[in-house]
Amino acid sequence: MTPPVVHSLREQIREHIVEGIVSGRWKPGERIVERRIATELEVSQTPVREALRELETLRLIESAPNKGVRVRNLTAADLEESYPVRAGLEQIAAELAAPVLGRDCSALEPHVAALYEADRLADGEAQVRHTVGFHRELVRAAGNAVLLHTWEGLGIEVFTALSIRWLGTVQKSYAEEHQALIDAFRAGDPRIGALVKAHVLGCAPAPEHADHIEHAEHAEAAPPAE
Repeated sequence: MTPPVVHSLREQIREHIVEGIVSGRWKPGERIVERRIATELEVSQTPVREALRELETLRLIESAPNKGVRVRNLTAADLEESYPVRAGLEQIAAELAAPVLGRDCSALEPHVAALYEADRLADGEAQVRHTVGFHRELVRAAGNAVLLHTWEGLGIEVFTALSIRWLGTVQKSYAEEHQALIDAFRAGDPRIGALVKAHVLGCAPAPEHADHIEHAEHAEAAPPAE
């Protein structure tokens, strides 16, 4: 049996804050009050502070002396610039994982099956969850802990969700695109690294979305909560 995944308190708090940012509970520019989160979750402020530090390294929040912690006013460029880095990492991962996934793609298949259903229902949340799950399993199959840690450090799930929420960058055929990658792994396609890289770059928000996020920020921004 697979042992259950146990998340630390800090990780649970981090996920709570991330969910709040992605869902729009905290708007761009809005203050996140450490004390309030600690009270709401009935925890001390120490793990909240640690979670906020992690999110600052992901560039989701920012802090300044005497101004507290706020959700960053992300631009289209902020969301877009992680994609070339991610594409390069996943190209390496695909090439390393090719022998493994060429024999067995069972770790990827459930995500594609779920994507077909998500596509049918136009369920954006499920599309993000299973797209990221697919790519995480692809990177994991490379068997390189440093590569996986670096990939996860990009905050891909959060940035993908924010791209969709703020920029409307929703693909039309999530399932088909990922099924095509499985087919390429199974066929031993020597171009698999380049195919994965092109796939990831194709998901990046287009430059013309810059105005959209600016309008979203103005529309959603709320007065700082004291």
